[in-house]
Amino acid sequence: MRTFLPLAVAVWLVLEIWLLTLIAGAAGGGTVFLLLLAGIVCGVVVIRRTGRRAFQRLSRTLQAQQRGEPAPDEQGGSGLLIVAGLLLILPGALSDVLGLLLLLRPVRGAVSRLVERRVRAAVPGWTDPFQQVRQHRSDGNVVQGEVVRDDEERRPGDSGPDDSGPRPPLNP
Repeated sequence: MRTFLPLAVAVWLVLEIWLLTLIAGAAGGGTVFLLLLAGIVCGVVVIRRTGRRAFQRLSRTLQAQQRGEPAPDEQGGSGLLIVAGLLLILPGALSDVLGLLLLLRPVRGAVSRLVERRVRAAVPGWTDPFQQVRQHRSDGNVVQGEVVRDDEERRPGDSGPDDSGPRPPLNP
């Protein structure tokens, strides 16, 4: 994979330059410049809107938690939209076409499923982090820990009777 990646990037760059020269030969250099500029502007707009929506979802979730309500069930999916915006910003016809394809919801869903399958195959034992927490939590009501009482105000440097020796282990 390490030897393949530089080769793939080089082939991608050569293909992008070749496509731009074909477009420039057919439509002119000004048209290519305007197409590249339009791709950059569209990419910036996509990234800004995606970031704004993600922040609004986060704000709604935090407000619901503060009110003690369950978090609203909203779909995320901002990652592939950010990738689409970045592909639009990159100069080149092929990257713009791929970025525009990623803006379509069915294409994003298919790519998301493909990436998830690849990650699950590459990383054995990978599951959803929330599922991991549910699987590994203890079944009892006991939470192991240590009680620290703040009854008396202590000044820095004062040592109380509790600080005189080593503490016993939490797990016997």
